[in-house]
Amino acid sequence: MDALHTLDPAQRARTTAMPPPPDPTVLRGMPLFAGLDAEALAEAVALARPRLHVRGTAVFSQGEAAAAGHALIDGRVKIVQTGPDGQQVVMRFIGPGEMFGTLAIFTDGFYPADAVAVADCVELSWPAAAMTELMDRHPAIARNALSIVGGRLREVQNRLREVATERVERRIAHALLRLVRHAGRRVEAGVAIDFPLSRQDVAEMTGTTLHTVSRTLSAWESQGIVESGRQQVVIRKPHALVAIAEDLPPVPPLPGRE
Repeated sequence: MDALHTLDPAQRARTTAMPPPPDPTVLRGMPLFAGLDAEALAEAVALARPRLHVRGTAVFSQGEAAAAGHALIDGRVKIVQTGPDGQQVVMRFIGPGEMFGTLAIFTDGFYPADAVAVADCVELSWPAAAMTELMDRHPAIARNALSIVGGRLREVQNRLREVATERVERRIAHALLRLVRHAGRRVEAGVAIDFPLSRQDVAEMTGTTLHTVSRTLSAWESQGIVESGRQQVVIRKPHALVAIAEDLPPVPPLPGRE
């Protein structure tokens, strides 16, 4: 059953609601629109379609025709690809200010993965024709898009190298540190990954099993490195996690501290 049909009427109404157009300045910090003046930003917003998505609903689905490019204004989106055998891989988490689903417009025309809201989200989308028009009128957008694609490609290459060459503990540590850099928030206990994150998500990010992730995180919890709940992870000792990720000797505690 589609996730949308499992929601109550109020949630469905929120999912399909069209929020008012945002102020053009919300695009100013987005890498795709870097270097554009106020007039160009206003033009981009005028061509966009704002939309709300409640947690757990799909923004788009794998194999669906890529009708639009997307930018996240608020919330968090998970990009998940499913293989022919049904195995899922979490490709990346999208945060505010990031584009997603846009490359498919200019390749085979189909979304290569699911985009699922892991928190209530506000996003903008541009129909394919509007995105092409913006790139034609403002070449900086096309250049920025190439830079973004290059960065994503480097990230994929690094993850492939990790899967091929690193033991699983290092892969899990690297994945958590990427999420900390992407969405870390200082809390009293350390640094929290600021969106719902399950152990299954971590397993799908690192090419391992839920059992292995659970065993690893439990061991790190006993050492005071992390604190994890059903949907939240807090890094209590980031330096210790870096040592694991980089295969460095364990960092000794400071005098007078455990």
